[in-house]
Amino acid sequence: MAKHAELIASLPKAELHLHIEGSFEPEMMMQIAERNRVEIPFKTLEEAKAAYNFSNLQEFLDLYYQGMNVLRTEQDFHDLTWAYLKRAKLDNVQHVEMFYDPQAHTGRGVAFGTVTEGILSALKQGEKELGISSMLIMSFLRHLSEEDGFALLEESKPWHDKFVGVGLDSSEVGHPPLKFERLFARCRELGFKLCLHAGEEGPPSYVREALLDIGADRIDHGNRSMEDAGLIEILRDTQTPLTNCPLSNLALCVIDDLKQSPLKAQLEAGLLVTVNSDDPAYFGGYINRNYEQISDALDLSAQQVVQLAKNSFTASFLPENKRSHFIQKIENA
Repeated sequence: MAKHAELIASLPKAELHLHIEGSFEPEMMMQIAERNRVEIPFKTLEEAKAAYNFSNLQEFLDLYYQGMNVLRTEQDFHDLTWAYLKRAKLDNVQHVEMFYDPQAHTGRGVAFGTVTEGILSALKQGEKELGISSMLIMSFLRHLSEEDGFALLEESKPWHDKFVGVGLDSSEVGHPPLKFERLFARCRELGFKLCLHAGEEGPPSYVREALLDIGADRIDHGNRSMEDAGLIEILRDTQTPLTNCPLSNLALCVIDDLKQSPLKAQLEAGLLVTVNSDDPAYFGGYINRNYEQISDALDLSAQQVVQLAKNSFTASFLPENKRSHFIQKIENA
């Protein structure tokens, strides 16, 4: 049993780096494929589970896009989201800020509204029945063009009041944040929070671009920031959150061993770092497992574990009074 397992289970947590399509468990994929009569390359659940082994970001993305191809109806997106929320409840997640990738669906003929309404109806149910508050973040796929991003922004207009921010994800290398400079400037004008994946596989310069040129409110991953002393200082002074995803880093071979994770060094440098599951169905664990594995690997103290839970709310887009409310709950836990 993990050293701090009981403490971790008891702590209220916010999850800030979760791709809803990445919570698509193989069992559900096969059920929905059958329901929608969609051919998939797996004959058995064992074959599907075996496919959930990969060695880099691109191999994972190939499987990720293949899996989500079975999602066709509003009910599918509702069921996917509801399944994640029920699982998150078991890990004492009390607030989630969820990414979704509309372009991965509209690009294969599923309407923007079908995807968004399905997710939103489950989030509403999650708040009512599970007590999990939530916010939605619409992500742009960085391997596509900035023009495609502008088209999505236009298409999503009727739902702009339904999401809190926009993100940037998918294949990082070769697609620096500045490729989307005008798009994010427009999103900022519209009042959206800006969350950019940077410094996962890409160099520290990508984190600098996201932070200093784009003005990101949150850096997703940000591992490689630690290679740039000046950047560490900026992250500390601005308290720009980093959403670390330990098991994701391990599964995608960003690190070879959890002991190589920069998370403890980031904590000790005074950075606002958080723990998240990213794509839990693919990366071997939901949020508590990420907390348990990383706290064991890096020999985190109980105090550091509590700090990570507090950071998850401090780094959220919740209003100040709600952040304080959750931090108080942690102190009383």
